[in-house]
Amino acid sequence: MRDRGRIQFSQHDIAMPESLDQLLPRVAQGDSQAFEQFYRHLSAPVFGLILRVLRDPAQSEEVAQEVFLELWRTAARYNAGQGSVRSWAMMIAHRRAVDRVRMAQSISERDTKAAQVDRARDFDEVTDTVLGNLERQQVRACLDSLTDVQRESVRLAYYQGYTHREVSQLLDCPLGTIKTRLRDGLIRLRDCLGATP
Repeated sequence: MRDRGRIQFSQHDIAMPESLDQLLPRVAQGDSQAFEQFYRHLSAPVFGLILRVLRDPAQSEEVAQEVFLELWRTAARYNAGQGSVRSWAMMIAHRRAVDRVRMAQSISERDTKAAQVDRARDFDEVTDTVLGNLERQQVRACLDSLTDVQRESVRLAYYQGYTHREVSQLLDCPLGTIKTRLRDGLIRLRDCLGATP
């Protein structure tokens, strides 16, 4: 219709953008063109909300993709009685962003604990090795302080597992003498190693 040199269009000639309420049922039916419009309506506010929570643009983009995938998959479950389509989408976006923050915190805490356990384990292993070496050196030094007969009696009885009678036979010495040498040798070792009586 022409009016004073201008072309006028009726409302039917111009396609009005559809509202989210109109698009969502089509999205639920798998209409990809409806989803494109749906995405254009919501991409900026959804991304903005996620970015405010995560403060990381790359992660925010990932979460936004997850949100729109969830919206696509769950469109049929939308319940108008629980709020507008926009608030439903924003609720999903917020929940996903918070989940991502919690997951990152959980991973960070787990990594921190694992690092502490590894450090403690490394320290404990080193400490055990050093202490073991020091104790062996100290025992050797204390064994060297015994008389030859005491040292040989202790070595046979406590390091090689012979009975007192067998030590007596191996050293060709009376059993009573061996018992005395062992007792005296152990007392000297205890004193040398600093053990309390």
